[in-house]
Parts: sequence; C-alpha cells; structure tokens
Amino acid sequence: MMKWNAWWLPLWLGAALSAVYFLPRTGEVANSAVKMVLPGSVDNWNFDQQSASKDERSTLPPDTEFRKALCYRPRPGERTVDGYLVCDRVDLSVVLSGSDLNGSIHRPERCMPAQGHTITDSRNVKLQLTNDRSFNAKRLRSVQTKPPAEKGGEPIKLNCITYYFFVGHDRVTNDHTQRTLIDMKDRLLRGMDQRWAYVSVSMCYGKPPWIGHDVSEDEADRKLRKFLTEFARIQIDWDQIKK
Repeated sequence: MMKWNAWWLPLWLGAALSAVYFLPRTGEVANSAVKMVLPGSVDNWNFDQQSASKDERSTLPPDTEFRKALCYRPRPGERTVDGYLVCDRVDLSVVLSGSDLNGSIHRPERCMPAQGHTITDSRNVKLQLTNDRSFNAKRLRSVQTKPPAEKGGEPIKLNCITYYFFVGHDRVTNDHTQRTLIDMKDRLLRGMDQRWAYVSVSMCYGKPPWIGHDVSEDEADRKLRKFLTEFARIQIDWDQIKK
C-alpha cells in the first residue's frame, strides 16, 4: 500500500498543478447591480445626503465608496408646538467595495457595538417587491446608547430596527458566509471578481426624541419594510440579478 501511494503521489500533484492552466483567468471586476447615485426622494421620503464619518472611512480601504442619507417623511396631522412638521426618520447607508473586495465589506454586527448598539435579536426576512422580485434581508433589533445631550445628563437609549443585505453583480444575499462562497466560486469558475455593495436601513421605535411620543415596533417595522422594498426596487438593476 505504501508503494502504491508513493507511485501515485507525483502524478496526482502534477495533475493538480496542471489544472490551474485550464481555469478561467481571474481578476475581471464586475460592478455591483446597485446604483450608487441616491435619489432625491422615494415614496414621499425626502433624502438628506450625508458624508461618511471619519471613523467609518478609517476602518475601510480608501477606495471604498459611501452613500448615506437621513430620509424624512412627515407624519400625517402631526406638528410640534412651534408648528413644525413631525417626521419619521430612516437612516440609510450604501457601501460599495473597492479593490480590496474582502476588506471593504463586512457584517454590520461587527461594527454596530462600536456605535453603541446592543443587538437583542437577529433573523432572516424575505421581502417581496412590487416588480414580482424578492430577496432575503437580515433583520436586527438593538438598543443604541448615546452620550447625554447635556453634561451630567442621562445617556440616551434608542430602540432600533435594522435591515441589511449585500448586492453583487448578479446576486443578492443577506448572508456574509454565502457571499464569500459566491465570490470563491465566481473567481474559480467564471474568472470574475464582484464588487459587492452593502445596503443598510434603520429606524427607531419606542419614544424617539424627534417624534416625542410612543411609536410601536410594529409601526416602525412596517414603515421600514415599505421604505426598503421601494428603495430596492428602483435602486437595483433587477434585470442584472439572477432569478
């Protein structure tokens, strides 16, 4: 048995090394199907575009692209005592990987604790679009602790719902491990490196300071899902995404 193994080992190694020449050439970069130019509004939500923070840029490669916005929509019939509209708010973030495809994108669960979030629940949710397409998103529930508004005051605690998913050249997934496996398969069999985008939206419930009264988790979740499905419908090139 030992002689048989020794005899076959050089042939096996030679065949394995030679197989490299029959694989497709890697390094072709395919852009994500997500559009990186944000709209001015979606479904009566107005977009106030923001710049990425210094901390966000310092943790990712310099050629990573960021698009962020605070999205507001008035709550019907609600005004402050000063007569200003009371609005719901969605925090939107789209991050597109740079040349370092592995280092530019990561799961939000990695960075949310540094932003004061304590995650209390995580689940997969299937979202249906009005164009008959659907995709899976990850839903997180968390409590975010922020510094007090005034010195010596109590920390601010916000109840948050976050949805996120990844958009590649022709795939959408909410699973970071699956995204990595897709990358490996495409590099090996298709000779293609995909630029992935990470899309995240979040909304607060409970008693957000900018609303001033209780908002149920069900209400916030319903509004956030509708916002996300409309945004995904117009912001992703679904003709490019495999069914």
